[in-house]
Amino acid sequence: MTGGSAREDIGGDRFEARARDRLLSPEMQAILTRLAEEDAALGDPTLMKPRDGRAQAEAVNARWNRNMPALCAASDFAIEGPDGNAVACRLMTPSGDAHGLIVFVHGGGWAFCSMATHEHAARRLAIAANAHVLTFNYRLAPEHPYPAGLDDCAAVWNAVLEGHGPLAGLGRPRALSGDSAGANLALALMLRQIDEGAVLPDAGLLFYGAYDDDFASRSYVDSAEGPGLTRAKMMRYWDFYTPDTSVRKSPFVSPLKADDAALMRLPPLYLNAAAIDPLRSDTANLARRLSALGRQDIYRLYPGVVHGFMQMNPVLAEARTAAEEAADAFLEVAGKMKTT
Repeated sequence: MTGGSAREDIGGDRFEARARDRLLSPEMQAILTRLAEEDAALGDPTLMKPRDGRAQAEAVNARWNRNMPALCAASDFAIEGPDGNAVACRLMTPSGDAHGLIVFVHGGGWAFCSMATHEHAARRLAIAANAHVLTFNYRLAPEHPYPAGLDDCAAVWNAVLEGHGPLAGLGRPRALSGDSAGANLALALMLRQIDEGAVLPDAGLLFYGAYDDDFASRSYVDSAEGPGLTRAKMMRYWDFYTPDTSVRKSPFVSPLKADDAALMRLPPLYLNAAAIDPLRSDTANLARRLSALGRQDIYRLYPGVVHGFMQMNPVLAEARTAAEEAADAFLEVAGKMKTT
């Protein structure tokens, strides 16, 4: 992957958002106005019992998962998790000549959502890359705090490497991908694979991830009250996932705490961030560190949009563009593998 951002920011910081980037686009404002009307009677899911918050998350995300893009095939199966638990999986194949695999880890604050809430977005990525996409349901916090979700991700990745049953013959490249907390899990898994000397993916496609517990970062301050995701909600999500706050020192929980040597060993990455998002600086800081190491990863900052914007791909052009850019990054890796 080549790149970095072509943006030039005030003060020479090409990674962070400018004030004008944090103005809602007309399209984003219209969507938020609609959501405010549709969700006026709903409470904050992070203040509910987990099962109630999850039910609400499933219900509100249903609006993004209607009129699904057509696939060539989709199959459901389960693999055995690390604690004898069953991990439900769905493999999506966009065409008869699909090649390579993207393992997509859904977001939801480590506590909410599922492969169903993110299916439309996953299908769009599969079609854009003409690659198989594998989604799955990992165990959720607070009932299953760190490292349960990460361990389930590792079990799925190991099943991919073993390549049996429906996971046989999918080809390469193989990428790990995810959004928000799912991006955290995908990047944390890569870092754990590095630490264990295990097999890495050929690429990482990471969307507006949570990579650190620094609640005083620039974006946690300027986007503390949203719209959408807020600092208070993110702090509760972190408490769900890591009630033992001492584990947040680990790069397998807070990937920005990884040392430079580990970051240098990561595969090529595509990173994106939403300008109006408490998590924006997590990605900006990661991209800045990777660039300082001389890496050539792709970083895209999307102005005028909020956290979770790729879920809105049925109605938001930036979401579709982001999926296409991530797919292009995947295909660039595929092209290089063919020539080596």
